[in-house]
Amino acid sequence: MTARIQDAATQPDITAGVRQLFKQVYAGGAPHQTLELVHLRASQINGCSACVDAGATSAAKAGVSTEKLLALAAWYENPLFDDAERAALALAEAATRLADRPGAVTDEIWAEATKHYDERQIGALVLMIAITNFFNRINTTFRVPAGTSWD
Repeated sequence: MTARIQDAATQPDITAGVRQLFKQVYAGGAPHQTLELVHLRASQINGCSACVDAGATSAAKAGVSTEKLLALAAWYENPLFDDAERAALALAEAATRLADRPGAVTDEIWAEATKHYDERQIGALVLMIAITNFFNRINTTFRVPAGTSWD
């Protein structure tokens, strides 16, 4: 794959605001590992190789086990994931697949998430999902290759 734009990661007009959003995500109180799992799962759904690569690295650095990383695509019934992680991943999948069906983020999905996370934490999760989808679209459009660092 050939990148369509050179050094997309170094363009401050693209990345400066997003970095500030990430600071707010991590300040929101949701578990760091859960945020990384949400990011990685949304990136898998969107087929963004750059974000899947970066997301797997970030998740591992946050302490997510190799077993969980390998099982993430089939998280739904996997006992490695607890109920809170399942609720966050269901929210991530629904919010990422908005175009797949009307009302993708159902009341049931939302209610399950609110059992495990307070409003601030859910805000952080939703912001992570939105940023991830945003970056997935930038990276796939620019054809940013896996291994590119946005730092």
